[in-house]
Amino acid sequence: MVPDALTGFARVHADLVVHDETAGFFRARHPAPGRRVAIVSGGGSGHEPLHLGFLGAGMLDAVCPGQLMASPHNRQVFDASRAVSRGAGVLHLVKNYTGDRINFGIAAERLAHEGIDCARVLIDDDLASDSPESATGRRGTGAAVLVEKVLGAAADTGLGLRELADMGTELVGRCRSLAVASAAHRTPATGRSAFDLAEGDLEWGVGIHGERARRTESRPALDELVTRMTEELLAALDPAAGDSVIALVNGLGGVTRLELYGVARELATRLDRWGLVLERVLVGDFVTALDMRGFSLTLMRADPETVKWFDAPAHTPSWPR
Repeated sequence: MVPDALTGFARVHADLVVHDETAGFFRARHPAPGRRVAIVSGGGSGHEPLHLGFLGAGMLDAVCPGQLMASPHNRQVFDASRAVSRGAGVLHLVKNYTGDRINFGIAAERLAHEGIDCARVLIDDDLASDSPESATGRRGTGAAVLVEKVLGAAADTGLGLRELADMGTELVGRCRSLAVASAAHRTPATGRSAFDLAEGDLEWGVGIHGERARRTESRPALDELVTRMTEELLAALDPAAGDSVIALVNGLGGVTRLELYGVARELATRLDRWGLVLERVLVGDFVTALDMRGFSLTLMRADPETVKWFDAPAHTPSWPR
């Protein structure tokens, strides 16, 4: 399934991407000419359009797709990084999952042996896994899209590796996400659900790989649900009245765009009430979990420079603006 889908993606978007089938990575066909530092990301398949949909000028230079819900191999990351390196270093954007951290880390060590400078930004925005019981800490979820966009635009101006790495770490610190679901995704090979939920129940804090949430509860009305989610996000980010935010209303694969715009309306209304400025909002499927029936909210505290980078042009298969 995954190899066929990747071949299909390469065929459909041949004007934007180059597929190295032997090494197992994709690179941008037309990277921005002013960029000195290459940006590389990747992760398990099944979360499309992340990351392949954001490959191209203004965002990523190379993407390493893994098997279904599985990290790419360190060899893929190494080969991709070496292929797109311009001599000023490579920046890895890594979601905080054990396999991704291990394989990107091994690739970075191999790059160092080749004399290629490498830095990492670890994306760990998921509130649901922010607990002492979580061995790896907060998971990486919706913030990956926002960080890839902002850092990509900054890299296009010619910023150096350390500047971009520091900026990325600071951006991640300004992002938090939370996801809910009323039904799990179905495993393509079997058609079975990753977990079972009773009618009317909700998983609060579900993971994008089908990880069970920290609690299951009765599903509230949408206005109450979005209010509670927004309150948790704002408690973590602690913005002041008048602060600006960028929001991502993200479908997990099984929610209609009509429903997501209803969620966006509820979110915008609550941010208005709390005196925050909603500078930009993205609505749609960006980080999915196959066909999971759920959605996530991501908030990023944004200063004028962040908004400027967010608005900069990007030419990728899936960036909507």
